[in-house]
Amino acid sequence: MTRARRIVACASALSLSFFLAACGGGGGSNNSSTPSPVGSTPTQLPVESGAPTLTNDTATDGYNRFNFRRQQMGLGPLSRNANVDLAARGHSNYQKVNDTITHVQVAGKSGFTGVGVAERLTAANYVFTSTRGYAFGEVISASANLAGATNAEDLITAIYHRFVIFEPKFLEAGAGSAGFSATGYNFLTVDFTADGLGPGLGRGKFAVYPSANQTGITTVFFSDQESPDPVPNQNAVGYPVSVHADIDAVVTVQTFTINPRGGQVLATRLLSNATDSETPASAAAIIPLVELTAATTYDVKFVGTVSGLTAERSWSFATR
Repeated sequence: MTRARRIVACASALSLSFFLAACGGGGGSNNSSTPSPVGSTPTQLPVESGAPTLTNDTATDGYNRFNFRRQQMGLGPLSRNANVDLAARGHSNYQKVNDTITHVQVAGKSGFTGVGVAERLTAANYVFTSTRGYAFGEVISASANLAGATNAEDLITAIYHRFVIFEPKFLEAGAGSAGFSATGYNFLTVDFTADGLGPGLGRGKFAVYPSANQTGITTVFFSDQESPDPVPNQNAVGYPVSVHADIDAVVTVQTFTINPRGGQVLATRLLSNATDSETPASAAAIIPLVELTAATTYDVKFVGTVSGLTAERSWSFATR
């Protein structure tokens, strides 16, 4: 029997003066005995121009896929850090040997390297030293599929994970995977860091995902497979659309809509910090409440502010 994929979100990002988001749901919990729907992303990804060559190493392919998508959006690429790799690999191993999906380790258990992300980074000799602020975050997938690029796409689809992955001011990342646990999960952990916040996008600027004119977007997101669940009363929904500003920015939403080209605006669930504590103040998203239609162009419009400056953009993407 194929083991369903399971993903858990944690957005732990700190600076000297603010706290971006907390680990939301799943932290310290053992969800491995509760199979969820299979991942939204097909195992065989469509061919895309510029996509990184697959190495068949789960961690490397996951890391490369995140960088590929970030660069499509106009975000700075992440440098791979061996110490952050070590922290991520250790946490994947902890989850494997304990057959659990979690962001919080328990001292005394096999494979223990640190309770939280910060402690695990310190144990791996990654030390924050900058006086200009720092940030970190973590995302995890658990799947029977060893394809790192596919697991990365699932994490990008899962909107609370996406907020972490596409933080503009992150500078470095590390990735680590482990073999299969007793119940058939392979774990991919990716940790993100910035020792001294990067330049980011700049005041009043933001990036969007899916990117303008992006093609091959999957039509469905199984909301129940993400923890915390961004659409608690529904499972199969449309692909999330999001805007991302710098970690120290504040995004407000006036209008955020999506419609098939020439069609009616879709009903959506809006995620913004004003109404959803799991969404960072520097980002926002809409999730269509119906699955998207295949081979269709969708038009998106966002109107709001980023740190008090007017922010408007209209763009389109196409489903596979």
